[in-house]
Amino acid sequence: MLKGRDRRSIGLSNDAANLVMRQPERFQELIVCLWNEDPVVRMRAADATVKVSAKQPRLLDRHRAELLGLLAEAEQIELRCQLALMVPRLRLSATERQRAAAALQRYLEDRSSIVKTFALQGLADLARNDLVLQSKVKQLLEVALQSGTPAMKARARKLLKLLAV
Repeated sequence: MLKGRDRRSIGLSNDAANLVMRQPERFQELIVCLWNEDPVVRMRAADATVKVSAKQPRLLDRHRAELLGLLAEAEQIELRCQLALMVPRLRLSATERQRAAAALQRYLEDRSSIVKTFALQGLADLARNDLVLQSKVKQLLEVALQSGTPAMKARARKLLKLLAV
């Protein structure tokens, strides 16, 4: 269902997400595909996982250690973007949240503007309930607002407003 050739297409990932929404016991299959040797399968699995976890975030929790590890080691642009959205949905300890934030800060050095923009989003999501992290993320958002790409500046403006509330 997730195979294909075109990395610009999500293929049937919406169908995969809908299937898992109806059969949550199959969520594990999506998680396993995040390590598939085929980059298209990885990308589409990540897309479907983000969609499912947006509605059922607790499905991610039993995969916390693996996802934190993948966040730190992933190199594929599409996978990094999706992990930046996924990982903040996990129930994380303070130490795990710091580990995730450090990985996302490294994403800010990525060559991809999209990865950098998603990293800002992930950092802001992690910081929502963490006052210590919130201060650091606000500084990063201010830097992005001054020197980031147009997409980063737009996202930073939006996120600074949300964090100010």
